[in-house]
Amino acid sequence: MKTGRLMTVVFGAILKVVVAVAAAFIIYRGAAVCYDYGYRIFTEPAMSVGEGRTVSVTIKEDMSALEVGELMLKKGLTRDSKLFALQYLFSEYREDVKPGTYEVSTAMTAEEIMEVMAPAEQSAGETD
Repeated sequence: MKTGRLMTVVFGAILKVVVAVAAAFIIYRGAAVCYDYGYRIFTEPAMSVGEGRTVSVTIKEDMSALEVGELMLKKGLTRDSKLFALQYLFSEYREDVKPGTYEVSTAMTAEEIMEVMAPAEQSAGETD
């Protein structure tokens, strides 16, 4: 009877260690993925170097950030539509992006693309 109880205790201890190691690994991997994605939000390079390829994109009034990201992915302007959507949501241009058709380049970063899509309005004192 003592052998059975000892086996149960040993098995229980081994199971607890395995669960603890698995939980630590999952937390570590999750943190690494989150860090990488967060880092890329602010440092993602342009799709191409040099002049790149000019692409025409049309932003509609009712497009969500994810839809804009998917459009940019289809046009070859980003590697990850969800990443572009997050870049859009965290950018200073989020409120200023206007619907319309824009000419952008694959050599532009996400922030540069959003800057083009958020045309600066002239102040009352400026003239052409």
